[in-house]
Amino acid sequence: MIDMAKQDWLVTAQGNCLGFDSPREWDLLSEINPYRFYRFLGELEEVIHQSEISRKAEEALLHSLRSLVRKLILNIYWITTQIPDVTSEEGTAFLLLYNEPGFPLTIQTEVMLPGTSTPIHNHGTWGIVATLGGKQKHTFWKRSPTPEFPDKIEQVGEQFFHQGDIISLTTDAIHCVEAVENKPTVTLNLYGETLAKRFNFDPLTHQAKKF
Repeated sequence: MIDMAKQDWLVTAQGNCLGFDSPREWDLLSEINPYRFYRFLGELEEVIHQSEISRKAEEALLHSLRSLVRKLILNIYWITTQIPDVTSEEGTAFLLLYNEPGFPLTIQTEVMLPGTSTPIHNHGTWGIVATLGGKQKHTFWKRSPTPEFPDKIEQVGEQFFHQGDIISLTTDAIHCVEAVENKPTVTLNLYGETLAKRFNFDPLTHQAKKF
């Protein structure tokens, strides 16, 4: 079982990275044993559905989803063992854990080799990233448009995340990720339906390109 750190995080469109105490593990232990992945999917749909009905703010939805993902990792061991092999030159690999026509969510594990980094990007939807192994550095940005450069961004800060940390990102959050130290990082990623456009941002040319 993973030694879960007691830290949850929220990243906002302004590039702020806010830390919260995570729920107590014994409060997340399922009364139903064994807790199955299909139960998580049902609970996930219900949380999102109720959020839509009540028009809950995205930050409040992400609070509920962080807790639900932590419950998943705590109760289903095999989730932490689904580690894809890295065969690409980019140094990253993904394993899709669930795919169903009409199911608008993405659930996957991701591996990044040491020294690998991502472009600066948004996701065009909310996201949850649970660190299962290794250490990552996230750098956060915010939009800082000018008449000449409407896609200009400004760096706000950075944060290191370790095994057990769970990060949530709002739809308009902008970040880049780097795998640090000398071993791969492994994360469990959950993303909503992409309704807005996803972009990669160039801080030098102040341009944004579709992801």
